[in-house]
Amino acid sequence: MNAASTTTNSAIHDIILEMHRLEKTYWSWTQEDWLEVLCSNEEAFRKKYGSCGNCRQYVLALAWLLCGFNRLEAAGCFYHYRLSVKVFGRPATEAAINKLQENMQRLGFVAADNNIRNALLLSMLCQRQVDPEKLELETLRRVIDYGPVYMRRSAATLSRIFAAMGQFPAGIDHRIRERRRPHGEYSATSNVPEEWLWWCERWRHTVVKAPSSELSTWYRILQCGRWLKHTHPDIHSPADWSRDIALEFVAAVCQMKIGQWSEPCHMYRNRIGQLMTASARAGILQAIKVFFRDLQEWGLITIPFDPVRIFRLPRSIRASIGPAPRIVADDIWSKLVWAGLNMQEQDLQYGEQLYYRYPFSMVRALCVLWLFGGLRRDEILRMRTGCIRWQNDEHQGSSRICLLDVPVNKTSTAFTKPVDPIVGEYIDCWEKERSIQPDQLDLKTGELVSYLFMHKTARISQSYINKSLIPMLCRKAGIPNEDIRGTITSHRARATIASQLFNAKEPLGLFELQRWLGHSSPSSTQHYIDITPTKLAGSLSKAGYFERNRRMVSVLIDQDAVMAGQVQQGEAWRYYDLGHGLCSYDFFEQCPHRMACAKCSFYLPKSSAKAQYIEGRQNLLKLMQEIPLTEDEQAAVENDVEAMDKLIDKLKNIETPDKQRR
Repeated sequence: MNAASTTTNSAIHDIILEMHRLEKTYWSWTQEDWLEVLCSNEEAFRKKYGSCGNCRQYVLALAWLLCGFNRLEAAGCFYHYRLSVKVFGRPATEAAINKLQENMQRLGFVAADNNIRNALLLSMLCQRQVDPEKLELETLRRVIDYGPVYMRRSAATLSRIFAAMGQFPAGIDHRIRERRRPHGEYSATSNVPEEWLWWCERWRHTVVKAPSSELSTWYRILQCGRWLKHTHPDIHSPADWSRDIALEFVAAVCQMKIGQWSEPCHMYRNRIGQLMTASARAGILQAIKVFFRDLQEWGLITIPFDPVRIFRLPRSIRASIGPAPRIVADDIWSKLVWAGLNMQEQDLQYGEQLYYRYPFSMVRALCVLWLFGGLRRDEILRMRTGCIRWQNDEHQGSSRICLLDVPVNKTSTAFTKPVDPIVGEYIDCWEKERSIQPDQLDLKTGELVSYLFMHKTARISQSYINKSLIPMLCRKAGIPNEDIRGTITSHRARATIASQLFNAKEPLGLFELQRWLGHSSPSSTQHYIDITPTKLAGSLSKAGYFERNRRMVSVLIDQDAVMAGQVQQGEAWRYYDLGHGLCSYDFFEQCPHRMACAKCSFYLPKSSAKAQYIEGRQNLLKLMQEIPLTEDEQAAVENDVEAMDKLIDKLKNIETPDKQRR
């Protein structure tokens, strides 16, 4: 090791002292004996032995080389590089470090990160392996579990680097720990009959569903088991159910309250005892229907009723459930869009989200895709590299259309949709900066894909959009993270964009919006769109319903006749101008003969002298009055001769106001 004589003598002196104290030779010391000799750090070692220089480092090397000491992860702080040089040699140590730094730089890490370098050297020392490619995953796990706290994160990062190199199947996330439930804590399977639980587990191991759907159904059928134990303790198996028991369960679900049959402990503490929402009760009935239907279709049970019919949602609950998109108000959404388009690097305040320190260009691309893409969170996080394609616009030759390739999703296969060009520009910018990342398995398709939002060999956190990105945008926009409809989440952007496209001045139709959102049916799209009152009022005005059924009629008021008191004598004083004549009937709007007045005594043709005299009066007040039209009159007004003839025939036997038949 080419140590100085002073350091060599000091190390030998310390070992001899401990041999005398322990009364046994150093090669017979146990791992615990060596840990006691080495102390926890350099300062404690020097205080105990009064040694000079880096004497502790040489004692460590002697223990490792001569006595097989391999508890270095418990030896506290020491210089990993210097110890590696002493036991492996400088060329081998430098070769291992250089290879690591090359891969770190390729994957987007800072090559000069000494913490990751030290994690590599400590792992090599613990496994007594000079070749990094032969390191085992368990060695890194050992460093994470028992090594210094400051090295756990670096060792986990090193495992992901090796996984990207193909050395390990997957890296280690040191923040995830196996949960140890304290005694008496809530368990999903508590108070469930054993036989019912066995059927539930058999269903869960057989069914093929999305993990979230499977888990949701699992909890609800366990809840049904608790109800069964309380109401029918003699029934344990779904095969023993009768039609009456099924109907009784449906009635119980219709009145079910929060926390009932579920033992929620600390969950929903403030709402326990309240009636469940209609959608929650519908979910319970749907889960039980699926459970019995699957067991029956698989031939595992035979029951005397049809589960699809018996567990059908009652009309009273179904009527309470309808499309209720949780859109964000236009003023709040416009502020979020402004915040996203004006995002700066200093806006990324990490705080507790220290581990989610992503590049600014990546966060900006993610933000714009969320604001303008109208995608589900899963679709955003599973977006692949090369998802943007540009195409020349046939109608406007100078502009280009930005096309986004959406991966296989919840309701449809992969498809392509047009998006705002700014989405393509920011994603292209991120792809230019993005370092080469290892391909990962897409659980939906089973393919090895290159995810767009990856950094340092890891995909972006599932909770990043809701827990970090949206709060940051709200903070920049100066708005709260909640509104009247609840917390602003990633999925609410999808409903907001869909509603704005549907209510635009030149809106997308329902089927166009269905295609753009990637829905399998228009009924799904209806749950995302909300027709605004402004659009509804505009559409009603364009329809012209009120104008079509009402017409303005000129009214002539003879003020001289009114002032002379001729009204009390039954003289005419108000005349309705019909164009071809005047009508003096006071209740003209109620007269069925408004369109055929030729033989009525209240009617004065304009060709008559009296009508011309009345129109020539100076003291005459001219007003306008709305008259509602019937469908027959409407057709006649629109110059339909045939409709006019039909109207006259229809009025033949109807009395005129002066009681004369035509």
